[in-house]
Amino acid sequence: MRWIKSDVGLFLLKAAGIYLLWYCIYELWLLPEGSLDQWLTTNIVSVSGGILQSFNYDVYATGRLIGVGESAGIYLADGCSGIAAIGLFIGFVIAYPGAWVPRIAFILFGIGVIYIINIIRIMVLAITQVQAPDIFTVTQDYSTAAIFYLVIFGLCIVWGKK
Repeated sequence: MRWIKSDVGLFLLKAAGIYLLWYCIYELWLLPEGSLDQWLTTNIVSVSGGILQSFNYDVYATGRLIGVGESAGIYLADGCSGIAAIGLFIGFVIAYPGAWVPRIAFILFGIGVIYIINIIRIMVLAITQVQAPDIFTVTQDYSTAAIFYLVIFGLCIVWGKK
């Protein structure tokens, strides 16, 4: 049980506790209530649609639905907003040692990066659905999620080294 008193053990216990708290808050309250996911997904659709239009794509973006041309479009359901991932990122940064002012600044920076990556992810999916429909499912299920979480992992590494 000496590992609990070590820096690594303390970090792991804090991270697990923060994750459990975040899981309860998000999965049992925020996700079922839905307004935060609704607001963020519609925002992501709107921004993604605007960026795609600036690149001369024929885009439709309404509520949680975004598509290019005559495609069926992509519907951003609850849980596609990146809020769960943002919570995990914040939990890591809070659990890892550091001064609070840089920690809060890095959390805000990280939330911005995760938000931008999520917008890019949605744009890639909308384009892939039209230009490479045969790989859309793979892109949706694996590629974009892997990139999304690799960026979050990279942010955690940056914070850990700082």
